[in-house]
Amino acid sequence: MKFLYNASSHFNLANLFTFVNITAGLTATYFITQNNFFIAIILAWIGGAFDIFDGKIARKYKLSNEFGIQLDSFADFLSFVLVPVFLIFQAVYTTSLSGMWIIAAAIVSIYYVISGLRRLIHFNINAHVGEVSKFFTGVPTPLGAIFLWIVYLAHTYALIPAFAVIALMALIGWSLNSTVKVPHP
Repeated sequence: MKFLYNASSHFNLANLFTFVNITAGLTATYFITQNNFFIAIILAWIGGAFDIFDGKIARKYKLSNEFGIQLDSFADFLSFVLVPVFLIFQAVYTTSLSGMWIIAAAIVSIYYVISGLRRLIHFNINAHVGEVSKFFTGVPTPLGAIFLWIVYLAHTYALIPAFAVIALMALIGWSLNSTVKVPHP
């Protein structure tokens, strides 16, 4: 069991937590295809919890390495970019929009996915193993996902219409690569 606490192991404890995040994201995607949005959201939040703990474990036990940085960004892309966009597309756009509005929703969804991917690639290029800054520049993808969940809930409870969801998704997508400073927890 030494591999759990070995920074050079691809299956160290921190990376195992990241693998659970990936598993939760993949499983959430399946439940979205089944229109079971409640379970998908629960799984996404489970993935989020494991994302918090993988970083804390990596720092506490000095398990940070280049593989873990790349793996964590892949997990973030799946759980905090693809899953919320897919959920909103399936639960909001396909049920509430048609014609030009669905095309606009598709374009904004693609914009959000590309913005999230760009943010994560930029983060990886500038990340240094074991180093944590006090601030993020731009909204981190997990926070972007939380904003999207709030937008989804606002639409679900009839507080905002579907075209407002499109506008808010575009704004949140823009914020991922903005110069906004967000404190690192």
